[in-house]
Amino acid sequence: MPTETRTTATLWTTRLDRASPVPLSRQLAAALRQAIGEGSIGAGARLPSTRALAADLGLARSTVVVVFEHLVAEGYIAGRPGSGYVVATPLTEAGPSDGCVPAGPRPLSRRGESLRGYELPLRGLPRPFELGHAEIDARFVAIWKRLSARVLAGRARLVWDYGDPHGEAELRRAIADYLAAARGVRCAPEQIVLTSGTQQGLALAARLLIDPGDRAWVEDPCYRSAVEILRDAEAEIVPVPVDEAGLDIAAAPQSAGPPRLVYTTPSRQYPLGMAMPLARRVALLAWAAAAGVWIIEDDYESEFQAPGRMLPSLQGLDRAGRVVYLGTFSKLLFPSLRLGYAVLPEDLVGPFAAARHLADRQSSALLQAAMTDFMLDGHFARHLKRMRARYAERQQYLSDLISRRVGGLLQIRPAESGMYLTAWLPRGWSDRQAAAALREAGVVATPLSSLTLATPRDPGLVLGYTGHDERAMARAVDRMAAELERTGPILLR
Repeated sequence: MPTETRTTATLWTTRLDRASPVPLSRQLAAALRQAIGEGSIGAGARLPSTRALAADLGLARSTVVVVFEHLVAEGYIAGRPGSGYVVATPLTEAGPSDGCVPAGPRPLSRRGESLRGYELPLRGLPRPFELGHAEIDARFVAIWKRLSARVLAGRARLVWDYGDPHGEAELRRAIADYLAAARGVRCAPEQIVLTSGTQQGLALAARLLIDPGDRAWVEDPCYRSAVEILRDAEAEIVPVPVDEAGLDIAAAPQSAGPPRLVYTTPSRQYPLGMAMPLARRVALLAWAAAAGVWIIEDDYESEFQAPGRMLPSLQGLDRAGRVVYLGTFSKLLFPSLRLGYAVLPEDLVGPFAAARHLADRQSSALLQAAMTDFMLDGHFARHLKRMRARYAERQQYLSDLISRRVGGLLQIRPAESGMYLTAWLPRGWSDRQAAAALREAGVVATPLSSLTLATPRDPGLVLGYTGHDERAMARAVDRMAAELERTGPILLR
C-alpha cells in the first residue's frame, strides 16, 4: 500500500471508539463526513481502497463497503470504475480558493438585521435588585407539586393530545370569573385566548393590528421589551410623556394624526408606578373610540396593590371594543410558568387564536390543568392575598433601608406596592454610570434613562425587591451606600 494512502487512513483511526455504544460503521461514516465537510480531504482526493482501509482500521471489509456506498448515495464521494473512490464536488462551489468561509455577517431580513445586537437576559441566581423575580415559598411549591401530581394521576382534566389554541375551556371560564370580580373586566370566556405571557400577547396583537410604518404610541418611560416588540412589527414608535396621572395623550404630537394603537400600563405605570385616574381613563377611551385607535392595556401586576384602591380596568370601561387586555400568571406565581392571557374584542378572537396557533400552537395542557385546579380550589386567591401583604412589607423594608443608609443620595417617593420601586438620584448625576458602578459591586439596578425614549427626566434607579430576601437586600444596600458615596463625585452627566 502506498505510504500516502496509509497516511490518509490514519486520519480517522483515532476517531473510532470501540468502547462507545455507537456502531463503528456509524463512527467511520461520521468521521468521513466531517473530514470532507471541513475540507481536510479536498475535492477530487482519492480515498484508500475498501480493503486497505478495513485492514488499517481493523474492520471487516464489508463494513467499509457499506459506509462508502452510503456516502456515495449522500453525495460525499463518488465511485470511479477501476480507480476506486474519490471525494465528490465540494459542498459549496463559491468562496475563496483556500476553502475558508468568508468573514463577516451574512445578510438577514430587515427584521433579522434589527435583532443582531439584541442582548438576551442572562439569568442565574437572583441578585438584588434584579427585576422580574417572584417570591416562591415552600407552601406554594408543595401545593403546586400536589396539584400537578393530581392532574397527572387523574387524567380526567389533562388533554394528552393537541389542545384548543384558544386555551382549555375550564381555565378560560375561571379566568373570566376572576377578572370580573377582581379587575372589573367584562368578557365571556370565549373572548379569552391563552398565551405564554404578556410579551407573546403583545407580539400577537402587533402582528394583527400593525402594518409596517403604522404609528404606535407608547408611554415614556416605558417597558423596553414592549417597545422592541412593536419595533419588530415595524411600527413607527412615538413616545408620549407620562405625568403624575400616567399617559397623557394631550402631550402627544398631533400633527401626524392618530396612531394605529396605544400601549399603556394604566393600573401601575411602568416604571414610575402611578395609576391612571378614572377621568383620564374615560377620556382616553372616548378619544380611541372617536379616532378608531386600538388600546393595548398591559395589566402586569395590579394584583399586588390594595384591592380597595384599584380602579376598574380600561377594558371594563370600554364600550366601543377598542381595548386588548393582557394579563399574566408568570409574575403572579413563578416566571418559568410562561402562562398568560389576552382578553379580546369578539371580532379579534378568531384572528388572534389563529396567530397563536401559527406561533406555537397552544400553551402546555399540563400547566393549564394545574392552573385550573389552583384557581378553582381557592389557592390562587389565597396566594395573591399572602403575596400582596409580603410584597408591601418588602417594599417598606427596602424603602426604610435606603432612607437610613443612602437617604442623602437616593430619594424614595410614595408609591403603590407592587414588585419594584424607583429611587431618585441627585439631579445632574448619570444613572447609567451609577448602575454600572453598582454592578461592579454586585448590585443590579436598572437606570431609569434606559427605559426613557425622549422625555427628559431626573436620574433614577429601578429596584426590584421581590424574590430577594431581607438579609440579601440589607447587604446590597450597604454596598450601594459605599459605592455611591465613593463614586458620587464622578457620576455627573
